[in-house]
Amino acid sequence: MTASTLLRRRGLAPLLAAEVVSSLGTQMTFLALPWFVLVTTGSPARMTIVLAVQLLPVALLGIPSGTLVTRLGARRTMLLGDSVRAPLMAAIPLLHLAGVLSFGLLLVCVFLLGCFIAPYFSAQRLILPELVGDDERVVAQANAFVEGAQRTTALLGPSLAGVLIGVMGATNVLFLDAATFAIAALTFRLFVPRRPPLAAGEESRGLLAGVRYVLRDPLLRALAITSLVVNMFSQMLAASLPVLAYESFDGSSRVAGVFFAAFGAGAVVGSVAAMRVVPRFDPIRLGAISLVALTLPIGVLALPLPVVGVVAVLFVSSLFGPLVNAPLIGLLTTRTPEAVRAKVMTAVLTFALLAGPAGLLAAGPLLEAWGARPVFLLVAAGQLAGAVFFAAVALRRSPAAVPAPDPVA
Repeated sequence: MTASTLLRRRGLAPLLAAEVVSSLGTQMTFLALPWFVLVTTGSPARMTIVLAVQLLPVALLGIPSGTLVTRLGARRTMLLGDSVRAPLMAAIPLLHLAGVLSFGLLLVCVFLLGCFIAPYFSAQRLILPELVGDDERVVAQANAFVEGAQRTTALLGPSLAGVLIGVMGATNVLFLDAATFAIAALTFRLFVPRRPPLAAGEESRGLLAGVRYVLRDPLLRALAITSLVVNMFSQMLAASLPVLAYESFDGSSRVAGVFFAAFGAGAVVGSVAAMRVVPRFDPIRLGAISLVALTLPIGVLALPLPVVGVVAVLFVSSLFGPLVNAPLIGLLTTRTPEAVRAKVMTAVLTFALLAGPAGLLAAGPLLEAWGARPVFLLVAAGQLAGAVFFAAVALRRSPAAVPAPDPVA
């Protein structure tokens, strides 16, 4: 299916627009929130505690949230997530300006925000088959569009945040994020079509239905384990970049923003490639090989590189991100029966993020004791081990036959 034909599917373009707005604010906060903690406390350990607490609800509520997504449906779950996160995000700068934002209260706010990570991400991918159908390659192609939209904001958001933090302060950037959630919620309400929630089938009953399905499927089981390992070290990588900018590049928020923007720039280019490449190759093999390629450059960050060198490494690594996510998330949604998809998706997401808080909590003391560069070497070794494990499982299977391409509309 051509890109233009796919974009004409009802609701897909408004979905992408809402995701661009919401994700832009989230990407700005991705830098603004840890920077706010670093500046106000001077403690990398406290910064990583805040980030870990935001991910903690995934471990506690991720699997049960699959029941919520199943009952509400993907659209209503995303609408609820954006509608509630807008006032929650606004509460952080409001409490700070009122002089009552203690560290404990900040942890409460980020914990509540984190409660929406698992159901929102799950719904974000589950809504695609509702809009474009169940063909594995078409869903993977639609996922490439979502990846492209999100990665574009990953390019613009951190660099914009780095400038805005210097001009207006991290506190006001958090207000902007709250506004983007509200705009995204309005877009969903007005322009993304409704679909009645699915009736629960026998296979989807029980909180652990998704976990049982994943554990029975060898490929999904390997994907879940790999996601856990790779994400743990990814969180350590993300926590190390602001510290590198803060300690080695004169405490510059703009440099930190450029580091995160490099991820986005590479991923934007990778997303354009994914839109063309994903429909032509076996999704599982493409995702497995790209995952190994993504991890290989990270070890170079352990060297004393200038800013341009760090940016180049992050750019090259992130090129392969969409070539991992688009086919493998497409696989995840189409490989499972529709009635149990929400629970499978939230189960895999929970596995993926389960080790995130542990990685962040470990990163804080390591960053204070070692500095950022040795932590990058640890991240590189851990991610490569996880990637090679999944590739060994994925490449043993027979590739799916590639169907003839759709005629050009």
